Amino acid sequence: MFKRVLIANRGEIACRVIRTCRRLGVETIAVYSDADRDAQHVRLADHACHIGPPAPGESYLDAGKIISAAQQTGAQAVHPGYGFLSENADFARRLDAAGITLIGPSPETMEQMGSKAEAKQTMRAAGVPVVPGYDGDEQADDHLQREADDIGYPLMLKAAAGGGGKGMRIVRGADEFIEALASARREAQGAFGDTRMIMERYLEEPRHIEVQIFGDSHGNAVHLFERDCSSQRRYQKIIEEAPAPTLAADMAQAMHAAAVQAAKAVNYRGAGTVEFIVSGDDFYFMEMNTRLQVEHPVTEMITGVDLVEWQLRVAAGEPIPAVQEQISQQGHALEARLYAEDPEAGFLPSSGTLEHLTFPLENDDLRVETGVVQGDAVTIHYDPMIAKLVVWGNDRSVALRRLQQALASTSIGGLQSNVDFLMQLAAHPVFVSNSIHTAWLDNNLDKMLAEQPDCPDEAVIYLAAGLFLICGCDQQQHGCIDPWSPWSASDGWRNGYSGRQDVLMDCAGQQFCVFAWQEGNGYRMRLQDQQEEVLIERPWMQGKGDIGFAGMQWQDHQLKAQVHCQADSMELLTGGRRWRFQRQSPFAGLTAGRQQDDHIAAPMPGRIIAVNVEAGDSVSEGQTLVVMEAMKMEISLKAPMDGTVASVAVGTGDFVESGADVVELDSSE
Repeated sequence: MFKRVLIANRGEIACRVIRTCRRLGVETIAVYSDADRDAQHVRLADHACHIGPPAPGESYLDAGKIISAAQQTGAQAVHPGYGFLSENADFARRLDAAGITLIGPSPETMEQMGSKAEAKQTMRAAGVPVVPGYDGDEQADDHLQREADDIGYPLMLKAAAGGGGKGMRIVRGADEFIEALASARREAQGAFGDTRMIMERYLEEPRHIEVQIFGDSHGNAVHLFERDCSSQRRYQKIIEEAPAPTLAADMAQAMHAAAVQAAKAVNYRGAGTVEFIVSGDDFYFMEMNTRLQVEHPVTEMITGVDLVEWQLRVAAGEPIPAVQEQISQQGHALEARLYAEDPEAGFLPSSGTLEHLTFPLENDDLRVETGVVQGDAVTIHYDPMIAKLVVWGNDRSVALRRLQQALASTSIGGLQSNVDFLMQLAAHPVFVSNSIHTAWLDNNLDKMLAEQPDCPDEAVIYLAAGLFLICGCDQQQHGCIDPWSPWSASDGWRNGYSGRQDVLMDCAGQQFCVFAWQEGNGYRMRLQDQQEEVLIERPWMQGKGDIGFAGMQWQDHQLKAQVHCQADSMELLTGGRRWRFQRQSPFAGLTAGRQQDDHIAAPMPGRIIAVNVEAGDSVSEGQTLVVMEAMKMEISLKAPMDGTVASVAVGTGDFVESGADVVELDSSE
């Protein structure tokens, strides 16, 4: 076993690797950019080495700096995690030349499987079923157009060197092909430095099922069963589970055998994943990921195997710790990916400080994989993942209930997140019934997001009570100098009587006003314009900033809820829904401004990668004017109406702040 390992990554995967190394007594070395100087992986590691500015190309993607750090710190091996340099064959060769072991497959295997074209050719030769398509060397636009016409539409364009959904486009007709090709190539160049494309027949409603494989340097290869990753949006996985709930036993066995066959065909060493697409009674090879997957914890939960430990042992020259007959699975596991992104704004990534962060308590059936704590920042420079919630149950229904409970117990404040969207998806009938396929979310997203009902009256009462009672119970948290002083109390006390207090709140544009009077150990409350009053007594505390209400009577039925308050921002969970409120000043509406439609602004900080118009151009509604890149995502800024470009404020390569004007339109005509 190695004595000292450098982790060439950041965030939750770096923290994950550190945990296993610590358990095995292996020293760890973290690397960090300027943006990650105070990051959790730096704090957890035994040693840390600075490698440059925030831009990945000048830090985490700079192979020379990583190798230099490993040499300076005496690392015997490098764990690349996933992303960054994890599938870079040149990096693997340079490590080998420096006498440092890469915890991963050989450079030759990476090259074979890193090229989607060569991977398909290799798998086809090995007898593994492959989706019909084109993976040739000729890459001229007109040649690809002809090949696409021969394959037929719809088809899928994929970056030959890609992964993670980057450089992928669905093309539904010949007239869309050239524009989609240019966009996919631009994204592939930015993500992988390679514009080569492959094409394959697009299957409309398939499931995405992958098999975890493991190989060693002694010629052994095994599988650790499969995962279903069909819950996707724009090819990005959202909720993964193991085993695949709809896969027939005979097809599962055939896929496992094909995956092991694929591993042996390329002399695979270490942890890898063979991804298949399933349509009806057929399955086809898509790609092999020559690294640890983001969703590896669900496999660990059903097999009891620590895949990172296996990676370390195999890289150190040991055989795989178990033969196929010794590997078994039990129960069901699900993983939900928590991201800093805004589903209501097209899932635009969000950046900022995690002013409030609460996760459920971990146990044998629940893991929280994260690289951040409350007070940390999610920056624009890297992937916006906050955490992964991983649960296990004896069967899928138990695991699903635990996932729903875990999401309801998670609170994120200070930036936008997808936690509400995950709650909605985990409870949606299509997901609960195992009917989801890879295209379902993209086809039904607008309808799903529109299913959020108006905020119920009882939620407003709960929030108002939470605001008063938290201030009464935990005044120091809210900045009161003397929590015992009557002048600091929020009970509306007056000499001789209790005064009424009014609370104005906003929830998704809905305005609410609650009248409250202190009574005994609680408050009597009612909504404005309603006659019914309800008495809420002081609740029990769940933790700092959280309140749990039990036994509130509302219109002859009992309700239970949980409230999180941070200053004037509040959220409430009840009935499987989460409601977010902002306390408003009674005069807030008098000064509210309005953004003009003729000014197109950057939705978040980022870099301009394409400017498609100039002053004087005529544009039509929906036309892409500027393309920017932020948090590993390409964002198209489109014209909100027909008009003429009055001015363009940016150029290619410019960095813009959130809210900065990019293009001004003249719509007077």
